[in-house]
Amino acid sequence: MRKTTLKNARARLLEMKRQVLHEISHDLKQGREGAKDDGMDTYDLASEERDREISFILSDREREKLQAIEDALERIDEGSYGICESCDAEIAPGRLEALPFTRLCVSCQAEREKEAKMTRRFDDERTYRRLGSTDVDEENA
Repeated sequence: MRKTTLKNARARLLEMKRQVLHEISHDLKQGREGAKDDGMDTYDLASEERDREISFILSDREREKLQAIEDALERIDEGSYGICESCDAEIAPGRLEALPFTRLCVSCQAEREKEAKMTRRFDDERTYRRLGSTDVDEENA
């Protein structure tokens, strides 16, 4: 990969990292400020708790994104940036532009998503079958 491409990718990743760290810091600050529950009724407290849970979920996503950015910066240093971790083909420049921390080419990512979808479908079908047989067993008892 060309040096200018790697230099641009590094700059973009570092900017993304700065933004994610800023968002995490902001979320933590809001969480501390939102911990005041004086004068709140049960519904307000429940709503506040739900908002905190959503915030934690988003924070987890931000931490995962931060880790992906760190990993991409390491791959730049190692010389493996822009190479698909599944098939060792070069990742298209447009894909790297859209997702500079991606590890997979479009084909491998699509295949991985297809496998995940099939797994979810299989798990859902097993769950429905189990629920269905339990319902019938209870009716017959």
